[in-house]
Amino acid sequence: MVWFGAPPKILIAGQAPGARVHASGRPFTDPSGDRLRDWMGIEDTEFYDRARVAIVPMAFCFPGYNAKGADLPPPPICARTWRTRVMEDIGTPPLLILVGAHAQKWHLGDKMSVMDRVSDWQRHAPRVFPLPHPSWRNTAWIKRNPWFSTDVLPALKSRVREVLDD
Repeated sequence: MVWFGAPPKILIAGQAPGARVHASGRPFTDPSGDRLRDWMGIEDTEFYDRARVAIVPMAFCFPGYNAKGADLPPPPICARTWRTRVMEDIGTPPLLILVGAHAQKWHLGDKMSVMDRVSDWQRHAPRVFPLPHPSWRNTAWIKRNPWFSTDVLPALKSRVREVLDD
């Protein structure tokens, strides 16, 4: 599900909407979205302001579940078909927030793991912030890596505020 107006100040590139988010018609209307807004230090009104924040996942609809009940990854055909056109409309926002492996790989083009990209966040900042997915599934990872909360999140919040207030 795509959510943008051109040109935004922030682009959030994620994986694909989950089933509940897909049904809601608005991106990140779940606990992951609550956590992401907290990481960014913004409220719903700023987050859902299409003139300021664009949300463009790698797949625009829910891709379904695998045999174990986990969300399937975004089908590559989605990005190949639509992403370049959408990105041309959006332009080059001052801040890109890359949520998860699929968005990071597409935008950064490297073969690093999410852990390596996030731990090397300063290499891409202040324009790009690679983040783990804000899902509850990553709570243990966040606890094992306290530098994420003490170093990355304050820098992200500061950059979000700087870009939105400009």
